Amino acid sequence: MLEIEVKVPCADLIELEKKLKDMGARDFGRSMQKDVYYAHPARDFGETDEALRLRIDNDLQIITYKGPKLDDQSKTREEIEISISSAERMALVLERLGFKPVLSVSKTRRIYGLRGISVCLDSVKGLGDFVEFEYEGGSMEEGKQAIFLLMKDLNISGNERRSYLELLLEKRAKSK
Repeated sequence: MLEIEVKVPCADLIELEKKLKDMGARDFGRSMQKDVYYAHPARDFGETDEALRLRIDNDLQIITYKGPKLDDQSKTREEIEISISSAERMALVLERLGFKPVLSVSKTRRIYGLRGISVCLDSVKGLGDFVEFEYEGGSMEEGKQAIFLLMKDLNISGNERRSYLELLLEKRAKSK
């Protein structure tokens, strides 16, 4: 599946949440997510712009492969997700195959839906607050156009193409 995504740091999630509600956005609730990212035993995902993660999202447990970004305006990429029954046992399988855990990312996420776009209000431990706009289905151009129009209507600009993992790794490297 193709996931079209744009992420932006957000100074005031409460104000943004109010705007979304005023525009009629549907509230899909809150989740606590813990992601563990893995390094491949034979290639550098940093160089290939790929990612493999295990996510625990409330009661859901998912393994996700993310392919390289497909353009320079968004974080559009192939994403393959599979629900699993045990993240702990999947982690054991990955480690037995030579994959190594790199870093965990923990966040609280509030999800809204508006105009076919998931608007995720994220508070990321160690990084701060962000808003992610995600569009699935349709063409890449259609998705980017819908996201950028909604961002304009919300008076939001910017585009952080680095993942939370990349941002946390950079922050850790700077603190050494």
